[in-house]
Amino acid sequence: MASTFKPDDANQVEEAIAWAVANGEPLELSGRGSKKALGRPFQAETALDLSALSGVIDYEPEELVLTAYPSTPMVEIEALLAANNQMLAFEPMDMTGLLGGASSEGSLAGALMINSGGPRRIKAGSARDHLLGFEAVSGRAEQFKSGARVVKNVTGYDLPKIICGSYGTLAAVTKIDVKVLPSPEKVYTVLVLGLDGPTAVKAMSAAMNSAHEVSAAAHIPADLTGKSGVSYIKGAGASVTALRIEGFGPSVERRCADLREELSAFGAVEELHTMNSQSFWREVRDVQYLVAPLPAPVWRISVPPSAGADVAGRLSAMDGAAWFSDWAGGLIWLQLPVSDDAGAEVVRATVGVAGGHATLVRAGQEVRAAVPVFHPQPDAIAALSLRLKESFDPKHILNPGRMYAGV
Repeated sequence: MASTFKPDDANQVEEAIAWAVANGEPLELSGRGSKKALGRPFQAETALDLSALSGVIDYEPEELVLTAYPSTPMVEIEALLAANNQMLAFEPMDMTGLLGGASSEGSLAGALMINSGGPRRIKAGSARDHLLGFEAVSGRAEQFKSGARVVKNVTGYDLPKIICGSYGTLAAVTKIDVKVLPSPEKVYTVLVLGLDGPTAVKAMSAAMNSAHEVSAAAHIPADLTGKSGVSYIKGAGASVTALRIEGFGPSVERRCADLREELSAFGAVEELHTMNSQSFWREVRDVQYLVAPLPAPVWRISVPPSAGADVAGRLSAMDGAAWFSDWAGGLIWLQLPVSDDAGAEVVRATVGVAGGHATLVRAGQEVRAAVPVFHPQPDAIAALSLRLKESFDPKHILNPGRMYAGV
């Protein structure tokens, strides 16, 4: 019979995991539950509900550090930071719409456990580059901590890098320290209209290699621009290749003007100012162009940016495919029609030739149980991952099978 533990503090988390270890009972870890449909279906009947561990513990704007419990809502954190003109620079995505949720439900730990990184990743990195420290309980039922509330900390193993992206399979996090940064005064976006995929990659590459400090680069094909909530994008009637410039006002205006001049050789150029720019990049961050139709599988594909146009071109030839790219062509979001395998064989074969990897972000439970959700690992990496799992969780108590079968 299914049961649930709902601890109020780290000691109770330790007690729950100790019980699970003693009884050989796997645990399904969850915070606010917004990413339950991400990854392979859970293989545990007992839940460890960490939602009570919520709230900001300490925030020092002048020190650029925030400490919070794992299930603190992202909307709460972002509102607090915005009131002080600060932000989480890695732009954690809100996956609620993509995964079928009703509202913004994500938590701080949820963003870290999937190593979230939005459009600014090409400049600022992902979640693991902004996690300063954490406290957690391992699958051995042992409390431990790593890192500290300082930006420069090199003591011990760099466990924050390991815990990010572990999907709750290594430890139950109970406290988090993250780095925050000042928000830009202005955010402008240069738009180049009507480019095909290969030409868009060339334009994005030129912008990224320029002296204008571009912080994001994305390409939205013409068949998706009509889904935008930004009126200019929605009415473009053509593909949009977007380059973001942000910072202090006069600097942004100058760099934007110079970049427009340099990119004019590629096609017609326009620009968005701060409010429209912020709305547009939230759409890109949250993959809003591929939210509907909800049952359709969605893939997250990472490839070398130089190969992005070729991979996107090959995959877009599949019946019913829709796609757009971020990270200057290095990240492709692909939607396919519902099928028994979500197009896994074709997707993985195409991506493998380019030296990339593909993750099945959205699909029905039966498909996610039958198809490897995460890109298959080479034997040496798989062996290393297993040793890492067994170091933290030797009895495979925490989220077993969430990432790979049998682990």
